[in-house]
Amino acid sequence: MRSVQLFDTVSVSYTATLTSGEEIESIPADKPVTLVIGSGQILKAVEASLLGMEPGQTRTVHVQPEDAYGPYHKTLVHDIPRSVFSGRIDPKPGMVLSLSVEKEGVLQKVPATILTADSETVVVDYNHPLAGQVVAYTVTLHAVGS
Repeated sequence: MRSVQLFDTVSVSYTATLTSGEEIESIPADKPVTLVIGSGQILKAVEASLLGMEPGQTRTVHVQPEDAYGPYHKTLVHDIPRSVFSGRIDPKPGMVLSLSVEKEGVLQKVPATILTADSETVVVDYNHPLAGQVVAYTVTLHAVGS
C-alpha cells in the first residue's frame, strides 16, 4: 500500500470533538469525503496528520485554537444598546445574528452570538463559537490516489 503524500487525492472519514467530548462535526465512514492534500479543504493540522498514513489507518490529532478557529479575544465582546434592534428583532441569549461592522472603512456583515440581553443592553460576541477550543479530529484514511 502507498502512504499519503502531498498533493495526493484521499478519501477520509472523521469525527471532530471538543475536550468536553461534544461532537461538533462528523463525516461517516460510509460516506467519506474526497480531498487533495495541500488544498486547504480541511484544517492544515488535520491535513498534515494524514501524511504518511496508509489506507485503513486511523489517527487522532489535537488541533490547538491558533490552528483551528483562533484564540478567544475578550475585545470581540461588545455591549450594544437594545434600541439598535428595536422594531427588527427581539434579541435572546444564544441567537446568532448577522450584524454590520465597519472594518477598514468598509461595512461588512459578520456573525455575532448574543450572550445576554436585558431591557437596556445586548451583549454580543464576535468570536467564532469554537474560538479558544482545542478540537480533536479522529481521522480514518480509506483510500489514496495520486
